[in-house]
Amino acid sequence: MRGKWPVLVLFLPPALLLFTVFVILPMGEAAWYSFFNWNGYGLPTQWIGWKNYELVFKQSAFRNALVNNGLIILISICIQVPLAMWLATMVTRNIKGATFFRLIFFLPYVLADVAAGLIWRFVYDGEFGLVANIARAFGQTPPFWLADKQVAFYAVLAVIVWKYFGFHMMLFIAGLQSLDKSVLEAADIDGATGWQKFHRVTLPLLGSTVRLSIFFAVVGSLQLFDMIMPLTGGGPSNSTQTLVTFLFSFGVMRMQVGFGSAVGVILFIICVTLAFSYKRVFMKND
Repeated sequence: MRGKWPVLVLFLPPALLLFTVFVILPMGEAAWYSFFNWNGYGLPTQWIGWKNYELVFKQSAFRNALVNNGLIILISICIQVPLAMWLATMVTRNIKGATFFRLIFFLPYVLADVAAGLIWRFVYDGEFGLVANIARAFGQTPPFWLADKQVAFYAVLAVIVWKYFGFHMMLFIAGLQSLDKSVLEAADIDGATGWQKFHRVTLPLLGSTVRLSIFFAVVGSLQLFDMIMPLTGGGPSNSTQTLVTFLFSFGVMRMQVGFGSAVGVILFIICVTLAFSYKRVFMKND
């Protein structure tokens, strides 16, 4: 223990100082500002108590953003993660071109979120985009998906799955490569089918990787912003708003810093609650 004290004294205070300055103090300031009607200029003086929080929950756009974030989490867990796992099992086999396919599937994740949003905005464009040209080639009227509030969010969900499944695939590839090969060979000797080997051997051994992948999917879904803004800007009619885009659109852009701070506090509470609850329930042994 004596040998650890110099290390603690040397490295812990700077880390605590940085954490306090860049995390604790900003969150404390945001919580304080959320009780004021403040536009960001001068000092906040108009105390309004909990009215900002009341206004947040009365906003239909905020409720819609909550539902959208829930749908993103659901799609990430039910489609994105299983797709990533399936592709990981395919590209880890000793087949020709496996490394090439790993690169191709991972490339969307490497692409910057803003660039991905701009690319897909052009793809979905009803006048000049790829979707419009395909529709015209089949003699159909080009669809304006991003302008239709009934369809726009589903178009965004497709982009989210395309953009981030490569990250989860790489997690599963790393997990598959770390498995004990002798266990899989024993299953082959016992005559297990491919599905039995995956269901009863591979999947249980990948348990910690699956839980980690779902954790990243949940936390990442709550933080979506960079790709949504260039793609739809939260529209049409706030149908594609997420919690972070709602904070930006209704707090920052409208100079309602007190209101935006209340949204930030709510988002912080949701993220911390989900993260700690998930780790405590599902990842306590990892």
